[in-house]
Amino acid sequence: MFESSFINSIEVGTSQGLQQIHAYLFGGLHDFAGQIRQINISKGGFQFAVSRFLGDTLRQVEAMPETTFDEIINKYVEMNIAHPFMEGNGRSARIWLDLILKKRLKKWVDWSKVSKRDYMNAIMLSPTKNSVLKTLLNNAITTKINDCEMFMKGIDYSYYYEEND
Repeated sequence: MFESSFINSIEVGTSQGLQQIHAYLFGGLHDFAGQIRQINISKGGFQFAVSRFLGDTLRQVEAMPETTFDEIINKYVEMNIAHPFMEGNGRSARIWLDLILKKRLKKWVDWSKVSKRDYMNAIMLSPTKNSVLKTLLNNAITTKINDCEMFMKGIDYSYYYEEND
């Protein structure tokens, strides 16, 4: 993804861009890759955005400002609450987040500096207290936005976050 021109064709900060990322990551794995879910889902007792209103929810998230770090993380949190896919939301959204940070702030997250436990804790708190996530990610920000190794390390960590212990 990083070395191909595909990454440059992604619509940054849009739900369409997130769909492009999801389709790229899961295209050979799931027939629903890149497709917005049509049913309600929950995880650990948390109900994600209702599928019936998901189109409106995604338009609202897309319209959110993304000029500062705080605004970008707010947008990321709302996209996580929307959880538009049946599976693979976290992995897709972390790349989506990095692309917004890269475009707007010339930065992205060095995910190797973010422990799985701390990230999962912060993401679970984020719907009501996103300051924990903001602090965690801000402490891992890097300007190495054109470093393929950094990007690939982020992908590796992103998959690690999704593994069951």
